[in-house]
Amino acid sequence: MSKIRVLSDHVANQIAAGEVVERPASVAKELIENSIDAGARRIQIETEAGGRRLLRAMDDGCGMTRDDAVLAFERHATSKINRVEDLNSINTLGFRGEALASIASVARVELVTHEGGDEAEGTSVLIEGGRMRDVLPAARARGTTITVRDLFFNVPARRKFLRSEATENYHLTNLATHYALAHPEIEFLLTSNGREVLRASPARDLRERAYQIFGAEFVENLLEVTGGHKEVARARGFVSAPRERRTSRDAQYMFVNGRFVRDKLVSRALSEAYRSVLPHGVYPAALLFLDVPLEEVDVNVHPAKTEVRFRRAAAIADVVREAVRRALASSGYVREQADYDEPETSFGARDNEKFFATAGRSVSPLDSSAEESADNSANFVAADSESNGGRKGEWVETEAKDYGASQQERIEFHFPSAPEDERRLIDEKSLAASSAPGALTRNAQQVSTNESDNEANSTEGTNHASSQLAAPSQYQPPRSSSQQHDEAVERKLPPLVSAINLVREAKLESLTRNIRPLGQLEESFIVATDAEGLLLIDQHVAHERILFDKYNRTEASRVAESQNLLLPKTFDLTPAQAAAFEMVVGELETYGFGLMRLSGRTVAIKAVPADLPASEAKNLLAEVLDTIDAEKRGAARVNLRERIAASLACRAAIKINMPLTMEKMLWLIDRLLTTSSPTTCPHGRPVVLRLSTRDIEKGFHRT
Repeated sequence: MSKIRVLSDHVANQIAAGEVVERPASVAKELIENSIDAGARRIQIETEAGGRRLLRAMDDGCGMTRDDAVLAFERHATSKINRVEDLNSINTLGFRGEALASIASVARVELVTHEGGDEAEGTSVLIEGGRMRDVLPAARARGTTITVRDLFFNVPARRKFLRSEATENYHLTNLATHYALAHPEIEFLLTSNGREVLRASPARDLRERAYQIFGAEFVENLLEVTGGHKEVARARGFVSAPRERRTSRDAQYMFVNGRFVRDKLVSRALSEAYRSVLPHGVYPAALLFLDVPLEEVDVNVHPAKTEVRFRRAAAIADVVREAVRRALASSGYVREQADYDEPETSFGARDNEKFFATAGRSVSPLDSSAEESADNSANFVAADSESNGGRKGEWVETEAKDYGASQQERIEFHFPSAPEDERRLIDEKSLAASSAPGALTRNAQQVSTNESDNEANSTEGTNHASSQLAAPSQYQPPRSSSQQHDEAVERKLPPLVSAINLVREAKLESLTRNIRPLGQLEESFIVATDAEGLLLIDQHVAHERILFDKYNRTEASRVAESQNLLLPKTFDLTPAQAAAFEMVVGELETYGFGLMRLSGRTVAIKAVPADLPASEAKNLLAEVLDTIDAEKRGAARVNLRERIAASLACRAAIKINMPLTMEKMLWLIDRLLTTSSPTTCPHGRPVVLRLSTRDIEKGFHRT
């Protein structure tokens, strides 16, 4: 007897449904794409019980005749391709002809459609579990309505794997948001259990549609992106300014030829464009569209069509990176490139060529005080700290200015006067020396030191810092002999041996109470000593660990300290955030938040935890709602509480570039040693690094 047999259409459709229909949002995706392909100008989605009980999609597209309505439920029946060659230039969202057959095999489906025109009546098709029950005439205006009831009613094993109603609603809302952004000209309406979740009327452009969905504050922080090559890809859309930071990629909406995709290549290129602008683990928001020649992209690589494959992947990444980098440069966040229309994999060489011209714009020569010049110089150098070996992205924007921190006093070294030939060497090569990143840092520090000496010298320091960052064609005033001498001596010094291989994370058992702080390094790290050697303590993550343990104890005791706001702050939620809000509002209130849901998607913040600055309340709330995505919301409540506590601790903790008195450093160290994990922060980063006395002796070849 033959072992190989041809499966029936019913079994084959259910197998296909396992690939195409993962959850109610997968059904909605296929129906919305069919509506868009049909030329709809209005799409309405209705759901009940997270789409499990009911999911209905209505549009005003071209509709179907009676014969087409019946044939549409056959496997591999489609109007979008005819020949094999059509697969090389797919310009529609759907093309396989599997969706309706797969959906109908695992649900009770009713299709009502009318082509309009001379047709007097429409058509109603009823299918249950893949079997056609009836075909009847029906009354309907031009367009199509598809109603899907009792999803997976005949596949209990699949039904039990569906998540909670809130989780499924989140996925549905996220999907509708994506396609509303991709097609601003189409009106979208999403309702859940009779309550309106998303309404987006036809918009003129993407910016207006973003305003409808995300609100005015989000749109204000957007930078326009445009660029690329017609033969490779054109990039357009918007990205967020560096001050608009997210702790996940949930706010990144990416489309290829109008198709919503999840592509690691594009995401990685976007992150590379923000290198040295955003710290590690922080992501920008993005509404990014790629228009790629149809023959350059393969959309037939994923059952749900959420992934694509590019023929020239490296060139696509270059286009995205260059276009986003150009948007950042046009707003003064990074140095401008010479030619963005030539993709390249590295920015380093061309950045050096354009260094002076952009630096002249980054630091205004009309600064009224040395303090402004020093801040601008430090921030400019900090923005590129990662590419020059500095700490990754920690010096972003004007963090030091936000806290009003003054520069620490630095040790000055004095040497005898340099010989005449050395001074002449400096004059001849001053331009090259000033272009080095280290020279820029020294100039910024010199301005800060001059400022602390006396007010008269501060003006001279300002001019000096501005001239160092000016274009080569501009006049540079002569520097004093001491400044020339200092640079000559520093350049003559041999390179120092790095201790990077000697520093290691401190072990918990090695920490004792006998830790004595010595001072701060860059007003960000506490330098301390104990019986075993030197310790470096990251003041931000140390305080983060202290607050995290405090919030966990607070949650356990249900006694939260909060501060009422004189004027409540209003916060407009995105549709996806609104779906998450009801899940986390109770947990947020246990930590000291006072929240009230207003009309629509607006939330009023009436109180915040006592340790949290009121200015950080909106950012924290957005971070919690964005990072606690659907899968995490389905996790245990204890995990949800820990995520909230970690986000709250991070926002409330002291920041880098913040000077601390010796008493504050002692308090921080003492409290850190009483926490549950003094050597790691809630996000897993090390808190304390050790350079032991033995390693120091080894470095000096004393052992």
